[in-house]
Amino acid sequence: LDPTDPDARKYGLDLAVEACRRGVDEIQFDYVRFPDSRRDSATFDGGVDPEVRVSTVSGFLTEAVNVLRPMGCAVAADIFGYLTTATDDGGIGQRWEEVAGIVDVISPMLYPSHYDANWYEFADPDDYPGEMIDLALADGISRLTKEVVIRPWLQDFGYGPDDVRAQITAAEQYGLGWMLWNAASEVTVDALLPAE
Repeated sequence: LDPTDPDARKYGLDLAVEACRRGVDEIQFDYVRFPDSRRDSATFDGGVDPEVRVSTVSGFLTEAVNVLRPMGCAVAADIFGYLTTATDDGGIGQRWEEVAGIVDVISPMLYPSHYDANWYEFADPDDYPGEMIDLALADGISRLTKEVVIRPWLQDFGYGPDDVRAQITAAEQYGLGWMLWNAASEVTVDALLPAE
């Protein structure tokens, strides 16, 4: 969808309003962004320069907050993980400080396998799951301009229990909750602590 298209924006917001009316207490917006890989022939109603990208994403999330908070719903947004460190919008309209300054919950997708080689000086970031989560969260937290709940997505694919647990431990050392992502919805149960 074209994030600058008013009809596309209305559709997403209408779904959120319906969910909130039906009793959902937090609406998490996923992939509110411009495509990270665009053909030159791709067109967007409102343009695609950096200022437009950031104002489009921020504008949609602000509108969502203005509509959903009075209804009793918190607003959450997923954001690409590397943006806890990158100071630009990553070419997709998501700038860490902007999004964190608007929503109630920000969820960086901190999948070590998605980082380029030599990120944080690790030849293969995927080999350092706990360290990657720790460094990414330290960067993101240090850049916050207001209080916001950070609830990261952690990688639960391509890893065994120890690597999944290392990510959980890294998030919890900051006092944060977390979510596990696996496209097949298969949770590495052995990485979880028994209920207390």
